[in-house]
Amino acid sequence: MNLEPGSLQTLARELRGRAELDFKRDIQLAARAFGRSVQSSWFPAAKPILNGDDAAALPDGDGFVLFAAEGMRTEFLAADPWFCGFCSVMVNLNDIAAMGGRPWAITDVLFMGAGENERVLEGMVAASEAFGVPIVGGHTSRVGGPSFLAVSVLGRAQKLISGHAAQVGQTLLVAVDLRGSYRGLGGNFNAATTASPEQLRRQLALLPELAEAGLVNAGKDISMAGVCGSLLMLLETSQVGAELDLLRVPAPPNADVFRWLNAFPSFGFVLSVEPGHVSEVCARFRAHDIDCAAVGEITRTRRLELMAGKERALYWDLAEPLTGFGAPPLNAS
Repeated sequence: MNLEPGSLQTLARELRGRAELDFKRDIQLAARAFGRSVQSSWFPAAKPILNGDDAAALPDGDGFVLFAAEGMRTEFLAADPWFCGFCSVMVNLNDIAAMGGRPWAITDVLFMGAGENERVLEGMVAASEAFGVPIVGGHTSRVGGPSFLAVSVLGRAQKLISGHAAQVGQTLLVAVDLRGSYRGLGGNFNAATTASPEQLRRQLALLPELAEAGLVNAGKDISMAGVCGSLLMLLETSQVGAELDLLRVPAPPNADVFRWLNAFPSFGFVLSVEPGHVSEVCARFRAHDIDCAAVGEITRTRRLELMAGKERALYWDLAEPLTGFGAPPLNAS
């Protein structure tokens, strides 16, 4: 990815000003209401559950039950109902994979208003069949006005990849499927609807396999906050900082830098791994034609700094919270 010399400060300022990043501040309401760590009165012997991850990780025997949920924006549903339905499943499956899990079953909540509700359901079914994860129930009812959709997915993990586990000195990787194109004028980079079911299932299985092999410590899927915003959420919950070299971030040929850094790829993850595991992790992704590169390092600063050649720019100082699911700095050695 190429940047014009002297453009990094302006780029960092424009990235910080994105509405999609600002939406993440709304999570602070949930952080204040629910807290960073919670405990079930029904299972008092179980370990506390940490909020702020891509999915809830509920201890269960020698592993974890994973539970993820996503609501879809009304304007997206109205503009592209089939793809919205497809994405409502796909983004939840990515959340399960980002935690080192395998998806088990899907439920949905659809309030049907004016619009192409059949197309929404067709998109959900297409994703369910492509990824091999059944839709097992939910809630459907009719309402006045626009339609609303939310989807949840249940999964299981033997070993977690957590947004709370990045450690100082680890290497940052970005893994993304570049075999796609933008859908419409927005930030959705679609490499899923043209892929075979075998390809989709195989690449989703890479994350739990990496977790079980002890090769990945922490991670997040790249969401509507883009590469930088998604990494920032990982840093906040892990109570660390990072340096991110934008010139090393995998990108499509001749990518517009601002649009790509804002993109929501159908398969994209930010991962934190021990330096000795970088080569093997990258090789496993590349074996399935997923671009993966080392793009930076975890630091103790609690700041996300962007780099491009000799230029540096501050993207965010975590003295200012984003989601609110961070905590006071740990005394890491």
